[in-house]
Amino acid sequence: MPMDIRLGDVVRLRKQHPCGGYEWEVVRLGADIGIKCQTCGRRLLLPRRKFEKSVKKLVR
Repeated sequence: MPMDIRLGDVVRLRKQHPCGGYEWEVVRLGADIGIKCQTCGRRLLLPRRKFEKSVKKLVR
C-alpha cells in the first residue's frame, strides 16, 4: 500500500544531500515523486518505490 503523502509535506530522508540537508518538500505526486531540498532548493524526481524506501519520517 502506498504511503499517504500530500503536496507540501516535508519528509526526512535516510541519506544526507551533498549540501548538508536532510529535509525535503514534496512538490509533485504521481508514479514519480518530485521533491525539493529545503537547504539548497535543488529538485529531484524519484520513482515512488525508491522514494518510499528512502523516507525516514514525515516531518510535517
